[in-house]
Amino acid sequence: MPEDYDVIIIGTGAGGGTLAHTLAPSGKRILLLERGDFLPREMDNWSPDAVFVDGKYVSPDTWYDSEGNAFQPQVHYFVGGATKLYGAALYRLRPQDFGDIHHMDGLSPAWPLDYDDFEPWYTKAEWLYQVHGTRDEDPTEGHWSKPYPWPAVSQEARLQDIYDALKKKGYHPFSAPVGIMLDEADRPRSNCIRCAWCDGYPCLVHAKCDAEVIAVRPVLDLPNVSLLVDAEVLRLETDPSGRTVTGVVVQRDGQEEVYSGDIVAVCAGASNSAKILLQSANDQHPKGLANGSDQVGRNYMFHNCKAVAALGKELNPTVFQKTLGINDFYLSNKHQPWPLGNIQMIGKSNAGAMKGEEPKLTMLAPRWSLDDVAEHSVDWWLTTEDLPMPENRVTVDKNGDVHLAYKSTNDKEAEGLYEELKKVLNHVGLAQHHVLDKNFYMCMNVPIAGVAHQAGTCRFGTDPATSVLDANCKAHELDNLYVVDTSFFPSIGAVNPALTAIANAIRVGEHLTERLG
Repeated sequence: MPEDYDVIIIGTGAGGGTLAHTLAPSGKRILLLERGDFLPREMDNWSPDAVFVDGKYVSPDTWYDSEGNAFQPQVHYFVGGATKLYGAALYRLRPQDFGDIHHMDGLSPAWPLDYDDFEPWYTKAEWLYQVHGTRDEDPTEGHWSKPYPWPAVSQEARLQDIYDALKKKGYHPFSAPVGIMLDEADRPRSNCIRCAWCDGYPCLVHAKCDAEVIAVRPVLDLPNVSLLVDAEVLRLETDPSGRTVTGVVVQRDGQEEVYSGDIVAVCAGASNSAKILLQSANDQHPKGLANGSDQVGRNYMFHNCKAVAALGKELNPTVFQKTLGINDFYLSNKHQPWPLGNIQMIGKSNAGAMKGEEPKLTMLAPRWSLDDVAEHSVDWWLTTEDLPMPENRVTVDKNGDVHLAYKSTNDKEAEGLYEELKKVLNHVGLAQHHVLDKNFYMCMNVPIAGVAHQAGTCRFGTDPATSVLDANCKAHELDNLYVVDTSFFPSIGAVNPALTAIANAIRVGEHLTERLG
């Protein structure tokens, strides 16, 4: 294998995998470096106990919080990155998310690009990742240049009842945009079987539109694309001027190897991309590579999230539940002084997942009672925007261990969104049927270890004093270094970040194709 490439891409998730897919047709020599390996196809892919209780696919990493307490982050190192276990909820940011938004706890800052700039890339991302959805149902939706490539996933009976009740009460429910290879018009030929094992599980039949299936595997047969697995990038080396990355130092099979490329793109996820840059400190970059602004690792965000299982006497036999969203509370208005966020459905509860997600809450409950609870649950996911605070940051100690200092923001807005959800539930016939004839909600706040929506740490902007990257996601201080994952987000909005990361990777990939000629 040669050691010199046109482009080296570190990471194969929504950012890195999509970037490789975009660049591959150029014929340029591309090296993909993946810290993990291919996720094995096995029956445990769909086992709640294996996935949620045993954490079989979670990395054994140990990180530390601001107090020095060790924790295991819920990160996944596989070809395809975090998308291997994501729920394939592929939302666009709202147009307002690209501008300044005032929150109870501070300002969500504007991006150097606006929604109009991103719209063509969102469209390309939706078509590449085969998103199902319906336009013009959600009043907060931005303008669009093409319809979704696939019709919305149909609502199962229980969800259709909720959808209809919400419409009747004046809400604006919409069909959630999801990336799955489902053809409901031709089920015998459909890759997706519409199972219950999508949200938080690997897809055993490779029918989830993750970065491995959609972006990486289709280009691996090309002669100009190479992939190294079990290859952890330790640091980047530069020339004496500090302006050019000249070497990517990789640990593989217990040995260090060095690869060089004309362009180096770091796409390891917000925390690990920051880690690589910080570990690459040298005489020209004493605070870490590209860190003259002292912004690398800062402004870490991961959403203020809550999972809610609303329990009622009526059975909920829904299998694929991620088909409905509500953005009525996303933006501020005359009745609501602050933006509260997004409400959507999550994967259907089961006893194994409940046992794993909240063991302290359920450790006294026998398995049969959790099964009964799960059969009656309607499951919701609440997302409130997290603000980019400089003190919320990733640092790396002398041993190379990640330290994550984080304090949540907009907690009162998140509480407000939960109160609105309870009103919603009272309107859809759940309240009078709840267990013990009262409103009963099993709530699970996402702890610091839940890093699936991590973003920030290397934000892009026009001012090198306050940002790490320029508008094309190139480091201000280096000529050939790009960061192409959710690290570049100046703010995170209140919807899942994956589609924006994918759209940006296509955008940067096309820029690099032009740059490389």
